[in-house]
Amino acid sequence: GPGGAGLFSRGAPLPGELTTWLNRCDAAVAWLDNNKDALRATFREFHIPQVWVQSPSSPVLRAKHQSDRFLEIVDEPVGDGLSERFVQVSPGIVEEGSACLERIGIPTGRPFVLVHPGSGSTHKCLQPVTIADIIQGLDHKGLFPVVIEGPADQHAVEHVLEVIRPRPPILRNLELTVLAGILVQARFCLGHDSGVTHLAALLGVRTVAVFGPTDPARWRPRGDHVTIVRGPSCLCPSWDDVRDCHEKPCLDVQTDQIFTALEAAGLT
Repeated sequence: GPGGAGLFSRGAPLPGELTTWLNRCDAAVAWLDNNKDALRATFREFHIPQVWVQSPSSPVLRAKHQSDRFLEIVDEPVGDGLSERFVQVSPGIVEEGSACLERIGIPTGRPFVLVHPGSGSTHKCLQPVTIADIIQGLDHKGLFPVVIEGPADQHAVEHVLEVIRPRPPILRNLELTVLAGILVQARFCLGHDSGVTHLAALLGVRTVAVFGPTDPARWRPRGDHVTIVRGPSCLCPSWDDVRDCHEKPCLDVQTDQIFTALEAAGLT
């Protein structure tokens, strides 16, 4: 967020909580293509003993999947079953999630599914009309879809709401812990290659991840509880080409394809 911008500006003020974290930090791993030197300088100012700053697409790393590349960069063994270990959510966090659901009219114990229309990039998202069709299809099957809108998802959600009636319940700008407390109560979560999707999978929630220009062989959430849906393989040689590609054939995923995948996974 904005508070973290100072990490890339020497001498810039940082929020107190972030400063506290950095003062306690024993190791830092960062994946980015730009501003690597500025970030390293900030970590040095806080005397962090171990620092790794690397491009996520670095040819120096041999592993394919990004989780394995992380382990490789910190010199840990790859393939030790970490993908089958889920983050546990405390009862208190689940209660916070239930309270948030009740505030938008979803009583405790009511089955629901979560749909996240956004991602970290508009270039990874299905067309709004497709997402609207998916939400309506879930509703017609009695699955009670609930939309998640994060701070970067406002436009993505707005575009979906423009083409759907009636409007589904929406959870907006949740604290990460509250979101986790809600995710673990969902029948499943459907999203793109996004932080919400990866969090759902990490919590052990049944997850359906729609991939377009990013390669699931590198970026997919791992686990038997995850279903991957994708269009034709992306032929763009670089992310700049992805940005310039207006047709996005790799995101040509039809609603029927989504529901076929849901049925095959036993989710409908």
